[in-house]
Amino acid sequence: MAVRIRLSRAGAKKRPFYHVVVADSRMPRDGRFIELVGRYNPLPDPSFIEIDAEKAIKWLAKGAQPSRTVEHLLKISGVRQEFDANKKKYLQEVSA
Repeated sequence: MAVRIRLSRAGAKKRPFYHVVVADSRMPRDGRFIELVGRYNPLPDPSFIEIDAEKAIKWLAKGAQPSRTVEHLLKISGVRQEFDANKKKYLQEVSA
């Protein structure tokens, strides 16, 4: 089973906001997901990004692959840098 961290669209027509979710790659975009990791609203200036770092790092350590957009959001929020800096520690926690 390939697990992805990706965006799920919500909101009204022409007023989108997104949930950052962990989902099986075979599920549809707005379909069933495993866990909600964060929220993203591109409309305000600056855009609103809220990512639960603990959950995101847990899934990255388990091997979940972020989509291109989510990868960018993780870099902006600093989660990706934290994961890369302490990768060895996080991988040991998951395997234990």
